[in-house]
Amino acid sequence: MPTRYTVVFEDDEHVREIRTLAREYDLTEEEVLRQLIDVGLEQLD
Repeated sequence: MPTRYTVVFEDDEHVREIRTLAREYDLTEEEVLRQLIDVGLEQLD
């Protein structure tokens, strides 16, 4: 069963970076966040 999380950014710079990545790679902002989380979790291993 999928779990849903909410992310709140207080730093506009992070928001701009996520939007830029989404536009650059023709992805949704949600997909950019999912990929960033996946990469971060892989780094923990």
